[in-house]
Amino acid sequence: MLARLSAQRTLFAAFALAALTALSGCGLLVVGGTAATTAVVATDRRTAGEQVEDQAIELKIASEMRRLFEDRARVNAASYAGLVLLTGDVPSAADKAKAEEAARNVEKVQRVVNELRVGDITPISVRTNDTWLTSKVKSTLINTKEVPTRTILVTTERGIVYLLGRVTAAEGERAGKATASVGGVNKVVKLFDIVSPESIAQPSSPAPIETSPDSTPASSADTGDVQAIPVQ
Repeated sequence: MLARLSAQRTLFAAFALAALTALSGCGLLVVGGTAATTAVVATDRRTAGEQVEDQAIELKIASEMRRLFEDRARVNAASYAGLVLLTGDVPSAADKAKAEEAARNVEKVQRVVNELRVGDITPISVRTNDTWLTSKVKSTLINTKEVPTRTILVTTERGIVYLLGRVTAAEGERAGKATASVGGVNKVVKLFDIVSPESIAQPSSPAPIETSPDSTPASSADTGDVQAIPVQ
């Protein structure tokens, strides 16, 4: 009996030592009291700081939308390197503008793409289908060669798929075409931050989000470098 307990303790100690070694090798990033290894951070082309800021942006916008609309609207925010995409439903055009203004005033937000729809809240059946489409698109991108899926955010709203991420022009083209080939997708909108292959090979400071000269923060009527591609 004592020999068995001794063996169990030795095995447990070995596992604990291995776990500690693995953690110390990759380091820890603590966000809101939750630990995440930098190995996860390293798969994303945003810096660790940008990823933390994007999480904070999304949380702050969600809180602000609840304050503004309570249960009268459904507003989702996706943030990538300070570019914020708003999707969902609001009761009026005035509410749509109000939501955009509130999002733009959140700290660290660089640009807002306002794709909010004016009308009744989308039925749960449609939203469930959007969730399924998002899963299908992610799976397709994972199986597409030379597409950096770990740094691409996928959001679907009423069959329209939005792609956000830091990619090269060639990677963005491949990702867009692959997404358009997924059954059930109505339209693909690319909101990529296009960077050079050299900047990816030798990462330094984060590249600024590309906008047209003299452009202002984008809304649904002024989407700057938003690219919509046809669906097959």
